[in-house]
Amino acid sequence: MATKTTKKAETKAEPEAAPPKAAKAAPKAAAKEEAKEEVKEEAKGKKVAAPKSGDKPNALQKPLQPTPELAAIVGDSPIPRGEVVSKVWDYIRTHSLQNPENKREILADDKLKKVFGKDKATMFEMNKYLAQHLK
Repeated sequence: MATKTTKKAETKAEPEAAPPKAAKAAPKAAAKEEAKEEVKEEAKGKKVAAPKSGDKPNALQKPLQPTPELAAIVGDSPIPRGEVVSKVWDYIRTHSLQNPENKREILADDKLKKVFGKDKATMFEMNKYLAQHLK
């Protein structure tokens, strides 16, 4: 009876010793630091131009007329959308209308029920309801 003999896997030769990583990283790190400093110096010299007086206001700056329901909270004069959101948040905070267990939920009082159309709304839904009351 013949028996099969298996050869054991030959051990691989050890690879040549690689240079330490720190030696390679040092020049790269120094180059990155120099690049960052150059960018900072360039940024210091540049100034952002102020918007020209003749430019059209963007969507957040354009004054919009609130409906009577929303006007009861923010006032009846035309007001930019960003200020409407700020005034509504001020109203919510002064009247303690946030759910204490979930601060993202707004518990509407009588005035806000007219705007939201329901008793509760999340802070993410609020902007959707406010948009319906601005023209």
